[in-house]
Amino acid sequence: MRISTLGALALSTALTAGAALADGSELTVFDWSGYEDPGFFGEYLGKHGAAPTYTFFGSQEEAFTKLQSGFTADLAHPCSDAVRKWVAADLIQPLDPSKLSNWDAMMPEIKNVDGIMIDGQVYMMPFEWGNTGLIYRTDKISDDEISLQLLADPTYAGKVAIPDAASSAYALASLATGNAANYTNLTDEQFQAASDYLRAVHPNVRFYWADAGQMDQAMASGELEMGWAWNQSELNLIWNETPAKMMRDIDKGIATWVCGYVHLKSSTTHIDQIYDHLNALSDAASGKYIIESWGYPHANAEAYPISDQDLIAQYGFDDPKAFFEGSLFFDAVNPQLEAKMLKEFERIKAGF
Repeated sequence: MRISTLGALALSTALTAGAALADGSELTVFDWSGYEDPGFFGEYLGKHGAAPTYTFFGSQEEAFTKLQSGFTADLAHPCSDAVRKWVAADLIQPLDPSKLSNWDAMMPEIKNVDGIMIDGQVYMMPFEWGNTGLIYRTDKISDDEISLQLLADPTYAGKVAIPDAASSAYALASLATGNAANYTNLTDEQFQAASDYLRAVHPNVRFYWADAGQMDQAMASGELEMGWAWNQSELNLIWNETPAKMMRDIDKGIATWVCGYVHLKSSTTHIDQIYDHLNALSDAASGKYIIESWGYPHANAEAYPISDQDLIAQYGFDDPKAFFEGSLFFDAVNPQLEAKMLKEFERIKAGF
């Protein structure tokens, strides 16, 4: 059979496009360190033969700034409280739920979180959720004495770490000062109280962590005795036989969050490959992996029946409703307030 020059060119182009689609590394993901773990996207690997290409950020503020400055990728992994800001900055595009094969299996508590959907459109495919709380060495501090106020006690000078992220620091401070209910829209007086609390904590801070692994190692070595961190840090310490746990008393203060994946407007990869990755991440098998290997609850309700039930109970998310009720939930902060938080947190870290 003879093929014309034009036909040969068309065939060559189609084969090249097919090869690009088959190469998983063509997909670029802007993510937190650690989420390149292939256990999260086994289906994608099986279909495309290679993992995506990853670039990492240490905080949502860093990610937002980098994207605004022109950094490009296909997908990014913010948390729900950032989505409205990213939409307003024209950084992300809506998702098509008809292409999300696991959308109907998403937990209703998760799908109703602000930022997952905005004005009737889906902007984030939820992936994982969990707590940020005070993790402490149980051989150094008793359950009876642990509290957020202890972070500012001069006894613990150089024994404390909190995230290098203004939003998380002010969530901690809002809980500590009794203003959690108004965290997203603090009055001037409440903002001042939160800032004063963070200034009181600052002399005790050994470092402001950008990588949770840094805090985990320092806690395990005894360098730290307390840290405001994610529940995975608690499990890492327990798995490494460090006597530590998270303070989960709602009355004393704990925060809840949901994170997931968004489709960036700078994306250039074929749309089918984008949804292949999103569907692999949201699959029940991915959920089983993150539950059992990372200790984070997953957004897909179908992941729980196939996961280790003893671990689910041990990690404390066998009752998702209770997880979401009573704790401070990370929602989008008023933009003017967020700007104040960012500016003031830099002053606090600098010792002013």
